[in-house]
Amino acid sequence: MKITRAQIYLTKIDGRTPLILRLWTDEGISGLGEAALAYGIGASGAAALIEEMLRKIVLGRRAFDIEAIWSDLYDHSFWAKGGGPIIFAAISAIETALWDIKGKALGVPVYELLGGRYRQEVRCYANGWSFRASTPDELARAAETALAAGYDALKFYPLATPIGNHPNGIFAHISRREFDRDFERLAVARVRAVRDAVGPDVDLMVDMSAELTTDAIIRLGLKLEEFDLFFFEEPVDPFDPEAMKMVADRLSMPVAAGERLYTRYGFRRLFELRAAAIVQPDIGTVGGMMETKKIAAMAETYNMRVQPHLCAGPVATAAALQLDACIPNFLIQELYPFRVPEHFALVDAPLEPQVKNGRVAIPDRPGLGVELVEANIAPFLGAELALGD
Repeated sequence: MKITRAQIYLTKIDGRTPLILRLWTDEGISGLGEAALAYGIGASGAAALIEEMLRKIVLGRRAFDIEAIWSDLYDHSFWAKGGGPIIFAAISAIETALWDIKGKALGVPVYELLGGRYRQEVRCYANGWSFRASTPDELARAAETALAAGYDALKFYPLATPIGNHPNGIFAHISRREFDRDFERLAVARVRAVRDAVGPDVDLMVDMSAELTTDAIIRLGLKLEEFDLFFFEEPVDPFDPEAMKMVADRLSMPVAAGERLYTRYGFRRLFELRAAAIVQPDIGTVGGMMETKKIAAMAETYNMRVQPHLCAGPVATAAALQLDACIPNFLIQELYPFRVPEHFALVDAPLEPQVKNGRVAIPDRPGLGVELVEANIAPFLGAELALGD
């Protein structure tokens, strides 16, 4: 079974750009993958890189040789060694699509190919509910809306500032790490308001998005400890694992990090320093499904848990759930359940609308468990290529 053609879809929906790849084989079986750069800048660069990788390294290869293809992409793109999110998002999309093909060809969910499942459903936390809220009172009301949707775990951004009147919310991060006492008081007040609104039994997480200097984030973190946070995410720049270690040593609440680290090699220093309690590889940027599973196995040897990062499209969500099933040290899954319907309508069985009481069942359809809805994805076709072109 050989890879013979591909379609690359660069979607633009509600301020997000899910980048979806569909690979086809000479036996008519197709597989989906996603480069998880729907947020921020870089999706168009990854789309061009996927096309170049397919033409030069992937087309014509045996579809089942997933790790061999990954190794060739890593070794022979040259820039993958020491590379960042654009190149590994491209590799992730290709690798994930190959797993989807293999699962469909063998008639089993991908989790069966990765060791079998530990669980039939996963606990999820809601993200994205806070993006239009700024004041403590607005955040408290937004949190109540998320609770009404059935979630018992919520994450938000105490340092974020909403911008404009975007219907689904867009926010700005702190610039130049400028931070004064008034803004520190506002950040603390925001967390206090949300904790008061949701009560003591809801797990509450805050994402600091690496916005402050080490001293400032330690100072703020110490003030937030009274709110019994589930974890304190990405407190400092991911380029500085030693600073992450400083934060982890000073705070009693768990530090989570890893969404902007790439491959097992990028996680190594974080593990060696024991600079986090929870690691957050993103399947769609870290190098793919097997790479994430290898990182999870490394984390297990350091008594760390895994919370797969997720902020992309519905194909990335499907891939995450397949991997969640077979990670022993899995903690909880991130979801964005409040995006516009058009975002989820790209696939036939989106997982976010299936969440009940903060849990979602892991699909047992062959492959990733989703297929593209042709009418909805067709307008976003960016490139189509075939063996021999």
